[in-house]
Amino acid sequence: MNIRKITLHRLKMKLKHPFRNSLSAVSEKEFSIVEIENGSGLSGYGETVAFDAPWYTEETNETTQYMLEQFLVPLLKAAPISHPSEVQQRFQAVKGNPMAKAALEEAVWDLYAKEQNLPLHRILGGVNKEIAAGISIGIENTIESLLARIEDKISEGYKRVKIKIKPGWDVNVLREIRSAFPSLPLMADANSAYSLRDLDHLKQLDEFSLLMIEQPFAHNDFADHAVLQEQLATPVCLDESIQSLADARTAIALGSCRIINLKIGRVGGLQEAMDIHNLALEHGIGLWCGGMLESGIGRAHNMALASLPGFTLPGDIGSSSHYWHEDIIVPEVIVEKGIIKLNDLPGIGYRLNQEVFEACRTGKKTFSL
Repeated sequence: MNIRKITLHRLKMKLKHPFRNSLSAVSEKEFSIVEIENGSGLSGYGETVAFDAPWYTEETNETTQYMLEQFLVPLLKAAPISHPSEVQQRFQAVKGNPMAKAALEEAVWDLYAKEQNLPLHRILGGVNKEIAAGISIGIENTIESLLARIEDKISEGYKRVKIKIKPGWDVNVLREIRSAFPSLPLMADANSAYSLRDLDHLKQLDEFSLLMIEQPFAHNDFADHAVLQEQLATPVCLDESIQSLADARTAIALGSCRIINLKIGRVGGLQEAMDIHNLALEHGIGLWCGGMLESGIGRAHNMALASLPGFTLPGDIGSSSHYWHEDIIVPEVIVEKGIIKLNDLPGIGYRLNQEVFEACRTGKKTFSL
């Protein structure tokens, strides 16, 4: 691959609706878009997905920017590569920092697919041309406003709704939702708000026929999640716990979950995500693609990953308009009757909306090779 220039664009975008979970509230998103150019007019794009503070994982916007500038970009520049799968090996000298690694690796995959004149989903081995779309709704001020938002998303055709829960906002809320929407495919995401001391309380969730309960315990509580899963009829889904292929092996071996929420940024890139996908497929573990409030760039990468055969559950891959007044890509991502249709354009299949991109950009730094 003929990589000639790498640019880190810093952006800030205001969400249409503040997004609240058990740990934080997000009203605007700061992130970086990584652009890699090949000198022949083609650019590949990736996106950082960390938040301002380390409530989700230890990474933040500032740490990802620092790691990209000081370590990862220099490592990528150090020697030529012939295929994106080599990036994972190149970055092994740097411990952790998967979100920084993933953004740069995504850009390499996008550029490679464009150089091959093929859509990224085909390069990855995707088989699905249509992606079932679910939606994630944060904690609302009242149950009434939550029910109204759910009603709105059902009317838009979303195949599944995920709500955020925490102690004091769980059983009663789910009971109200089930009363209003008895057949709605529904899941609950705890973002590590509970512990094994809450076992008897969490057993009440079996009453609501949930698709899954996501990440009830801390990210490193593999053993406790296994105890919970053994005593729950509701499938346990792990999110923050699965930061690598090794973590997925541990969870499967211990019986810590029946489902994995796979996020490209959390596991360090598309290559690691594909390896986890293959492991889950081998062991009959359900998979879906989670979201991190991405712009259209990150969302397009999620869509390409979700085209792989192991993704049998609707992912958090909503319309651009659910999150943003205007997205930084054209055309914007659209959900129609709960489905996103993948296109066959090269790479991620979308181009930058330059006017919106420039308006959201707060800085940039360029590295020439």
